[in-house]
Amino acid sequence: MSTDPPTPPAVLDVAALTVSYATRRGRVSALREVGFSIQTGETLALVGESGSGKSTVALAVMGLLGPEATTHGGTMLFNGQDLRRLTPGQKQALRGDRISIVFQDPFTSLNPGLPIGLQVAEPLIFHRAMSEAAALDKAVEALAEVGLPHPRELVRAYPHQLSGGMQQRALIATALICDPALVILDEPTTALDVTVEAQILDLLDELRRRRGLSMLFITHNLGLVNRICDTVCVLYAGSVIEYGPTAQVLSAPAHPYTMGLLTSMPRLDPVHRRTRLIPIAGKFPDLTQLPTGCIFHPRCAHAEAACRENAQTMAPVAADHAVRCWKSVAINAAQETMAPLQRAAVPPRVSVQQGELLLELKGLRKIYPLSTRLTRARLGIPGTRASIPWFRLERPEVRAIDGVSLSIGSGETLGLVGESGCGKSTLGRCVVRLLEPSSGSVLFRGRDISRADRKQLRTFRGLAQIVFQNPISSLNPRKTVGAAIDRSLANFSGLAREGALARRTEILEQVGLAGNYADRFPHQLSGGERQRVGIARAIATGPKFIVCDEPVSALDVSVQATVLNLLSDLRDQLGLSYLFISHDLSVVAHIADRIAVMYAGTICEEGPTDAVLAPPYHPYTATLLSAIPSPDPTVARNVRIRPRIDGVAGKVPMRGCVYHHRCPRTLGKMCEETPPPIVQAAPGHWIACHLPLAELEAMPAVLPIRVSDGLQSPAGGHASAAVVHSGTAPE
Repeated sequence: MSTDPPTPPAVLDVAALTVSYATRRGRVSALREVGFSIQTGETLALVGESGSGKSTVALAVMGLLGPEATTHGGTMLFNGQDLRRLTPGQKQALRGDRISIVFQDPFTSLNPGLPIGLQVAEPLIFHRAMSEAAALDKAVEALAEVGLPHPRELVRAYPHQLSGGMQQRALIATALICDPALVILDEPTTALDVTVEAQILDLLDELRRRRGLSMLFITHNLGLVNRICDTVCVLYAGSVIEYGPTAQVLSAPAHPYTMGLLTSMPRLDPVHRRTRLIPIAGKFPDLTQLPTGCIFHPRCAHAEAACRENAQTMAPVAADHAVRCWKSVAINAAQETMAPLQRAAVPPRVSVQQGELLLELKGLRKIYPLSTRLTRARLGIPGTRASIPWFRLERPEVRAIDGVSLSIGSGETLGLVGESGCGKSTLGRCVVRLLEPSSGSVLFRGRDISRADRKQLRTFRGLAQIVFQNPISSLNPRKTVGAAIDRSLANFSGLAREGALARRTEILEQVGLAGNYADRFPHQLSGGERQRVGIARAIATGPKFIVCDEPVSALDVSVQATVLNLLSDLRDQLGLSYLFISHDLSVVAHIADRIAVMYAGTICEEGPTDAVLAPPYHPYTATLLSAIPSPDPTVARNVRIRPRIDGVAGKVPMRGCVYHHRCPRTLGKMCEETPPPIVQAAPGHWIACHLPLAELEAMPAVLPIRVSDGLQSPAGGHASAAVVHSGTAPE
């Protein structure tokens, strides 16, 4: 008879969960026999493209599925208790107490009309019957635990007074205040900058270890999975297709879909950066008309007749690692054999050397005046220590762009990176005259566009276009795809009707869409197809220069890869120049010849891509680079640099270096009072910093290093994502 103690039940054990939704087009099969388990202190990642069913799993566990949803079968055991058998009252008692959730967007999750403290304290008032005063005291402790400064003052603040990162921390505090056993995190960092994202991940990892939390982490970003998760459950069209330990799934993916997610991701290491991205072929299936056999076979390069005819079942690959693919062993063997050949077969992207100067910005400024306000001061009386009250009018202003000078050559891509609010989009709009600069000049082929009249501006807008971030809001929902392109052709091509129709078809085919897409409306397209239409509309005018304003940030990784490849192809085929704006350095590094790093309306570093990604760095560039998670388990970081304060909260300094209040390497009064000099680190590579160049060159590299190569961290052991260099001040 065994004397081993019984194994405690999983915190969450989901088995054979099947859910569908009733829609006008028919019943959508959202989940089909989904199963996974989460142990105490474990973090499980739920990964997949949009529409794969990730959020449906979260809503089912929380008991928040709407009336249009039907659960056809399966069990959801929470500490051995079946959540499906609970009454509505019992489910309500669990929500926010034993099981809590952090949603994707803090801007819509927080009530704008209630103070932060009351929203954090609400679960204690509801579940623990605490008085408001006692619950607010606990809210102060919870806000302090998640790293928010001045928590006693914050409990009286409203959501609009907090940065995005601070709002997300407040949501995490709300989710944890009742000390739950399970926290569901539904894309908790998607709306955040990469630096704030890294801070939130550090916080979640620390809280998990300290409290023994179990977490269900929903994401499409495999870099985040590698950073924080123990186990991966890959969903595709409502089915689990791969399940196993994070290190095994990410280093040796067994399903072609998981392989496709990994090959779609742009990476910062030089080997991957110089190769073409490989997106997943085909389209996500219609969940009202599922394919027979393997659900992935219409997109799979390895599909055979048996794949189209026979439904697949989960089969073991290794210990605790299973896959829904009968060919996985053969596919992996073929991949290992062909991988070196595939990599060699894709020629490295050759950086374009700046030829004819196309666009030049000189001292560009955009200043937004704020409302005039009356402030009180004291005026000293000469020769005495006395003073008298004095009132004066202040005219505050926001310097969205503060003296930016840049240049872009013909056929060149300049990447512009920085956190939200740094002025990237404002700069892009000023370049194409959607916004009027306050001062400075925009020279296009030597002509100052900032002073162009209406006729000259019309000619310029045929040569300079913009692709916006959100394809849903940038396309008119009442106009067809063809009408959107026709308008550009009518305004700038001068073609007759028949010629314009032929040209429209040609443009759609250039961006990878069939000619019959001209008759569709935006709501009938996927996100990637909408962005292709936005690109088609831009190239219809015959431009030489395009501002790409976060064109892939709202897309899944595979669709993102397709759009990035398309933009690269169009640049090479049409001789286009791009100002490519993004907060994601991995994306920018993949497409850009040069990179400019922007902070608080100023350029703090500029240079060729390879130079910017290697020491010497500006301290802000190093912070951005160190925050990017890698999806490769065989690499680790030798440093993680945190800014001295959270986000961009607080007033941007009006004197000295604009970054000194966050810089972990600040030199004190010099940085606070004197603008930094611009030093040349190498030909074409400029850094605006008071730190000596030799000291910047001595900074350790912050890009991922391969553990398998035996590289060592400065501390002497293998590099680790937990090693953090945070300067002298707390976050």
